[in-house]
Formats: sequence, C-alpha cells, structure tokens
Amino acid sequence: MPFIPHTEEETRKMLDAIGVSNIDELFDEIPADLINEKLDYVPPAMDEAGIRRLCKNSAQSDGHYVNFIGAGAYEHHIPAAVWQVATRGEFYSAYTPYQAEASQGTLQLLYEYQTMMASLTAMEVSNASLYEGASALAEAVLMSVRAQRKKYRILMPETINPAYRETTETIVKNQGITISNIDYSGDTGTIDLGQLNDQFTDDVAALVIPQPNYFGALEQVDELVDLAHKQGCLVIAVVNPLSLAILKAPGEWGENGADIVVGEGQPLGIPLSSGGPYFGFMCCTQKIVRQMPGRLIGRTLDAEGKQGFTLTLQAREQHIRRSKATSNICTNQGLMVTAATLYMSLMGPAGMAQAAKASHANTRLLVEKLTAIDGVEVVFNSPFFHECVLRIDSPLDDLVREITAEGIIAGMPLGADFEGLQDCLLVCATELRTEEEMDNFALHLERIVSKG
Repeated sequence: MPFIPHTEEETRKMLDAIGVSNIDELFDEIPADLINEKLDYVPPAMDEAGIRRLCKNSAQSDGHYVNFIGAGAYEHHIPAAVWQVATRGEFYSAYTPYQAEASQGTLQLLYEYQTMMASLTAMEVSNASLYEGASALAEAVLMSVRAQRKKYRILMPETINPAYRETTETIVKNQGITISNIDYSGDTGTIDLGQLNDQFTDDVAALVIPQPNYFGALEQVDELVDLAHKQGCLVIAVVNPLSLAILKAPGEWGENGADIVVGEGQPLGIPLSSGGPYFGFMCCTQKIVRQMPGRLIGRTLDAEGKQGFTLTLQAREQHIRRSKATSNICTNQGLMVTAATLYMSLMGPAGMAQAAKASHANTRLLVEKLTAIDGVEVVFNSPFFHECVLRIDSPLDDLVREITAEGIIAGMPLGADFEGLQDCLLVCATELRTEEEMDNFALHLERIVSKG
C-alpha cells in the first residue's frame, strides 16, 4: 500500500481533536536552542531523474571488484526469482507469527524451511533460524552445556572462523564456560588428533567440528565424532550449507552423527551487501530438542481435518519466563530464511550440487594458476572445498593493496588471526568466477611478486 500524506484539512481535524493549535506544540518539551529550523545540512530538493543520477553515482563510487575472498561470506549466483518473490508484501513485511490463524503462509514457509534444513543436514529437527552463524555457534555451546549438565568446558579447534570464536567467547565467558583451544596440524591445516586425545576430561561438554574449516580444508569428521562420543561428549558441527550438497551430512558422520549442527545460511540465496544481513541455522537430534533455542513450527490437522501450521516450541524469553529461556537473543532472520527457502526450492538438490561442484572445480583451477607463479605455494596438503591457503613470497599488505587497485579482491590475509601465517592468503573461487578473471588475477599477482 503506498504512503499517502495527510492533507492540511485532515491535520487540522486531528489537532482540534487533541486540543492543540499546531504541530509544534506537540514537541514543546524540546528546548528551543536545540531546534534548527534551517536544516542547512539537507540538500536542495531534486526531481526523480536527478535522484536516480545521485543514487547511481553513489553506488559507482564503491567501485566494482572481482571477488576472490570467502572467509565465511560467499558470492554465489542467486536466481532472480528468489528476491522477486521474497520482497512481495506477503513475505517482506511479515515478522513474528504469533497468531497462527492469521499467519498460515509464514508458518508454512518456515515449516518447509525446517524440513529442507533437516534433510540437508540429515538431522531430526531444525529450528526457524537464529541471528547469524557466529551467535548460532554460541547458542549451540550453551545448548550443549544445558544438555550435559555440570560439564562446562568446550573443545574448540583453532580452525574455526575467528569471528565465530570471538562471538562465542563474548557470549559464554560470564556463564562459567571455558573454551579450550585445539591446535591444528601444520601439514594438513586440520585438527591435530594427537593433541585432541589428551584434551578429553570429565568436564568436557562438547567438541566443535568445522566442515570445511576456516582454511577451506576438510576435517576427518568420522574419526572426530566417534572419538568425542566415546568420551561422553556431544558434537557440534559448524558447516557450510552449500557444501552439504556434495559432502557427507553431519547427521551421518561416524557411527551416530553430530548432535547439534549450526552454520551461516548466507550462501543460500543471500547477496553480499556491505556486511549483511545474514542468518544462522541450527539443527539437532530429537533427544535434546528441548534445549534448542528459537522457534519450531509444527504441522497438524484442525477439527475439520484440514492441514494447519503453528508454533510448537517457543523456548525464548519473549514467550516464557526469562529464567526458563533457552536464549535471550530474540532476533529471528525471517526474511533471510524466506529467501533461503526459495533458493533451495528453485535450485533443488541437483542445482545446489552443481553450484558446489563448480565452486570446487574453480578453486582447484585458481590454485593451479596461482601456484604456477614462482614464490606462491599451497600451505596445507589436505583436500579442500572451495577455499585454499597460499603462502606468498611478497609483503602481503602491499600485495593486497596493489591488487585491489586493479579491481580484484585477492583474498583474506591470515596473519592477524593465526600466528605463523603472516605471509599467507586465503583465496576462494565460487561458481561465478571465470577463467578469464582467474588469468587476470594471476597476471597481476605474478607482476607484483616478481618485483619482490
């Protein structure tokens, strides 16, 4: 519905009804010296064509870059229908479906989303989303501690996304929970199984397993899950949802699968938009579903035998006493989930697998082209999905700056977060990258490295 401003006559009637002579009287509590009637900072009015030019020039000032950076946020093809449908009024403005009888469309969409995510992860239950991937991991840590009781230590590998680690530590540090770091092997870039074995004690509630990990490498998930379960620990899997189109699902890891699965849903139809928005997903086993934060949508039949949808689990402090809540983070990324549901529906299992395989193939091709340059080498000798760590014999900050000036985002420098990787760059190539773009990247990289 379009916005229609009030006429002078309508405004006069409203003021008369309230008993004031003009609109300024409604704000008479504001000190006069704080009111700037001139508004010098507001530019002159523009016509529609002028506003279009202004917006276009502002957008172009950001520049256009060929993107070879991933590190937790990925540029994938998004079918045009996804956001064409997601921004329809029925979805765009819908928020919390408190009234089931008035929210059947929203509830059904969330139910379909839960079904798709449970199928993708091979888990028994999915909630209706969380804020984003980092806080989803923090919620999973809290969930595992509640489920395990009197166990307050979490084993978290260094190969987890640094932002996820920082967010989790911020949220759980004042709740008596200890995060113990697990080193990675310098050869493979994956969890050091030898060191991990010594970390299991009676107070460990869960082991976190990223797949693929922050370096893009694939962890030995079957061995890790079985080892953790043997020690009486839960397993929290942190996964890239698109990778699950071709990799083994967490619910099938080891003998019994992961207990909790979380991750960032951005690869499922959410564009890279100046740092957001994102959404987090969470799945778990039926055994610990009562500890799951967020909402669960259920399907049932009404008195007339007609299908209906409703909220069946609402374990947040919006709905129950704060002391009984499983989560006090109440934001739910409903619109992002709508887009993800449309993306998965339109792509289907075959389409998602094709995008995942193309991303893997492009990264292999990119690594082949870049490592053909003297002074560039692969750091870890493990299989990867669509990211890889390269060591470059050149000052990395200067290199990244020079390549950015050529319209190329080269990758993520790792030195700030990982000791010993100051000369290393994490590169990524999704299905959108072309061989011509890779050749151009290699050309500029070789030029810069050859200068020393």
